[in-house]
Amino acid sequence: MSENPVFDQIKTDLESNDVVLYMKGSKNFPQCGFSSQVVQILNHVGLTDFKDINVLTDQDIRQGIKEFNDWPTIPQLFVKGEFVGGCDIITQMYQSGDLQTLLEESKVI
Repeated sequence: MSENPVFDQIKTDLESNDVVLYMKGSKNFPQCGFSSQVVQILNHVGLTDFKDINVLTDQDIRQGIKEFNDWPTIPQLFVKGEFVGGCDIITQMYQSGDLQTLLEESKVI
């Protein structure tokens, strides 16, 4: 355990789930366009079983994930505990086919 309980929670979430999306809203009801776009991309490639964490319901997590990952924006996608990217990166990876390859090689789709 670290001295930061928020980081401990984030680590637990990442270790307990193959795919985690820190987002505004939920996968069933995204509350920002960027989060919605990432959810749509994940659904389109066949990944519907992922952990969605709504940063709007917990200010500590909202700020903590930015510090934990040194990435200033939400959404943030993690696969097998590794940060993949935000909306722009996920979109580019999807368009190039790299996202599908990553998800297949990670055995999550």
